[in-house]
Amino acid sequence: MTKAELCKKISDQTGCDMQSISAIVESLMVSVKGSLEKGENVYLRGFGSFILRRRAEKTARNISKNTTVIVPAHDIPAFKPAKEFTDLISKLKD
Repeated sequence: MTKAELCKKISDQTGCDMQSISAIVESLMVSVKGSLEKGENVYLRGFGSFILRRRAEKTARNISKNTTVIVPAHDIPAFKPAKEFTDLISKLKD
């Protein structure tokens, strides 16, 4: 599902116009990105959490130049689904 399809579905369910829903969805994404940028996790009860995961420093290889490269420790964004959400999805697969 794309962002446009999501906005269309929400618009159909709520009866609100597509432009308002699109602005709300975009605002949600900007807010989540901004919080993660500040190092704050975002918790959506019953859905999941947008969190930062720390990747440790590691040694990698550049195979085209046949050299080793040190990749510094860094944070990456991740999504951790809520237990209710994972239970719902697992029931669909059974």
